[in-house]
Amino acid sequence: MEITIRKGVKEDLDYVLELIRELADYENELNEVKITREDLENDGFGAHPYYWFLVAEHKRQIIGLSFYWIRYSTWKGKLLYLEDFIVKKTFRKLGVGAALFEATLKTCKELKLNGMCWQVLDWNTPAINFYHKYGAEISNAWLNGKLTKQQIEKFCSKC
Repeated sequence: MEITIRKGVKEDLDYVLELIRELADYENELNEVKITREDLENDGFGAHPYYWFLVAEHKRQIIGLSFYWIRYSTWKGKLLYLEDFIVKKTFRKLGVGAALFEATLKTCKELKLNGMCWQVLDWNTPAINFYHKYGAEISNAWLNGKLTKQQIEKFCSKC
């Protein structure tokens, strides 16, 4: 199967949003997707982009996404943070994920970053096995913390 990996452009955003929703649905969290195409456009293509992405194409159809941003670690320095990595269900196990992941690794190298990091759900065995093929360390020692915009606004109403 012929696959093309390329940098994402603004015109891809409708497909990006579709893939984000597909991943959220797979993770049983579709109702948590609040981002809009307008948000993606403003945040990725404004004066100060907050993210970048690569897409995998087959016959001019976007079938995969590697969505990333640069994170700064006080321990490691600059790291590529892989926010979302998804291949459309009908194209999995055909080498698309490997091509896309390896292109992301190449991007990390080209940017002279100190590594790449991401999160994976503990029940997502296919993804964990995929990452292990690259020698990735998957830690269960760190717990995720978060506050929503509403929680912050509630707390900061007293500030």
